Amino acid sequence: MPGAWPGARLCGPAFTVQGAGGDNLALHHAVAEAPAGHVLVVDVGGAAFGHWGEILTVAAQARGLTGLLIDGGVRDRAELERLGFPVFSRNDAIGGTRKDFPGVLGRPIRVGGVEVGTGDLVVGDADGVVAIASADIERILGAADARVEKEQDIITQLCTGRATLDLYPFGRQAAQRS
Repeated sequence: MPGAWPGARLCGPAFTVQGAGGDNLALHHAVAEAPAGHVLVVDVGGAAFGHWGEILTVAAQARGLTGLLIDGGVRDRAELERLGFPVFSRNDAIGGTRKDFPGVLGRPIRVGGVEVGTGDLVVGDADGVVAIASADIERILGAADARVEKEQDIITQLCTGRATLDLYPFGRQAAQRS
């Protein structure tokens, strides 16, 4: 799911919300209940309604929330960017919503086909969004740090004139197959 504005970046523990397509009452409840520092992660079934916009963004920022990942539509992109609130959504939609379903908060949900639970780590940038199960965070972040360190070493070597074929084993494997 893409960010609602260029440069949007998201990182924090998830606070999950099961809502209903075309209804944003669950989001109002979530903004009131979610702990500061959390990212709202919302399943509204991919519905193309403006579930979230400027008003909920200001409310979320006032409560110390750090972003939104929603499997559904949002509106007010320009205002979201101006406010610097990172939002990653399935689509953009101007259509209004009803306020009937209070939602289910803090239970595992599915967003983009991925199960996310409250407390899982959610990270998003221009390349997309990932969710890391809370039990795996330390291991995954350790592996990510090691990969970044290895890639920095490779970039340094590339800048000195080395070729990718020299630095990765696929070059040797391809040569051996010839």
